[in-house]
Amino acid sequence: MRRNSAMHLLIVILLLWTLPLHAQERVEVDVELFLAADVSRSMQPFELEIQRRGYAAALSSTEVQNALSGGMLGRIAITYVEWAGAGSQRIIVPWTMIQSQADADRVARQITARFDDGLRRTSISSVLDYASASIAANQYIGLRRVIDISGDGPNNMGPPVTEARDRVLAQGITINGLPLMTHGADSFSRWSIPDLDAYYTACVIGGIGAFVLPVTDWAEFEGAIRRKLVLEIAAQPDRIYHAQATAPYNCMIGEQIWERNRDIFAFP
Repeated sequence: MRRNSAMHLLIVILLLWTLPLHAQERVEVDVELFLAADVSRSMQPFELEIQRRGYAAALSSTEVQNALSGGMLGRIAITYVEWAGAGSQRIIVPWTMIQSQADADRVARQITARFDDGLRRTSISSVLDYASASIAANQYIGLRRVIDISGDGPNNMGPPVTEARDRVLAQGITINGLPLMTHGADSFSRWSIPDLDAYYTACVIGGIGAFVLPVTDWAEFEGAIRRKLVLEIAAQPDRIYHAQATAPYNCMIGEQIWERNRDIFAFP
């Protein structure tokens, strides 16, 4: 009997030892938040800087800190990743836990430590798949898991966006959108669409409490990010804007625009 007990104990120890390290040490948080920021070449350098500074200021704000401290656990995990075409994802802040103002300020400094150039093309589908894999592999267990994606145009590269969205939603992850509708009549507007908020609603977002919050002027960006983060951390999506998408919506419109314009420009 003692020999069997000792053998059982040894087996349990060996099983625990062979588990992946992150499976043994995963930390529970209120939300795992993947911040995906568009840096395609349709974004101008000053817009890329506004975007980073806006996220940094929002994370350090009193409103976001109050939402964080009001959570069940009082801590969240975030990563900040810039994205463009298929395979173009740039980690600026790796998965990090925030549970104090000092933590938030440290992440804000990481975001604004430097300002990089934009990357080519727009693959929302690729960053959605990338984000879901990143969430699955990190060292945290969130009561909620959210991908927060900003973008100034529809998917024009990689798998169809609806297929990637459905793969993410099947994992119980919520996708929220921040469509950047700021181009006006500039040359890059040919790559976007006037109802980008409706596109995000019909083709990109999904999951429990999913929402879109469009930005039509860069002066609104910091406030929009702050509001969006508060609602995501506090889980209050019913207080946000939802675009009305005409059904059925053409979720392949970005790929069609790219084919139509590809001989004019070699980017975004």
